[in-house]
Amino acid sequence: MAQLVREVMTAGVAAVRPDASLVEAAMLMRDQDVGDVLVADGDLLVGVVTDRDITLRAVAEGADPLTVSAQTVCTPDPVCVSPDDRVSTAVELMRRHAVRRLPVVEDGRPLGVVSLGDVAIAEDPGSALADISRAEPNTEPA
Repeated sequence: MAQLVREVMTAGVAAVRPDASLVEAAMLMRDQDVGDVLVADGDLLVGVVTDRDITLRAVAEGADPLTVSAQTVCTPDPVCVSPDDRVSTAVELMRRHAVRRLPVVEDGRPLGVVSLGDVAIAEDPGSALADISRAEPNTEPA
């Protein structure tokens, strides 16, 4: 069983600048096959923007995703974990803050993300969530 966040996290950072458009953020999500990207000013984590943020905080409000910045709709100062935190700590933070993903940060620098899916694959590989998390993305239009 994995004990530390570094053992289950998805390493590598999908990030956009704070002034990047929502279209840029969405394209990065598509290209990286992720549902969120970090918003970073240089090496400093500013926030997290999710596909849901783009949909509900911008598109549903009639905002132009070409002109609205990622920083405008992101969740600022997100709850983070260290790669040396215990997986149980990450799970408790997800539960307490009702989030599915946490940025993994060391010395102020984002290193990756730990998600519920990452935890499920490591802790309960036979679970439905683990199966879904391992599945290839469905790229066909609905």
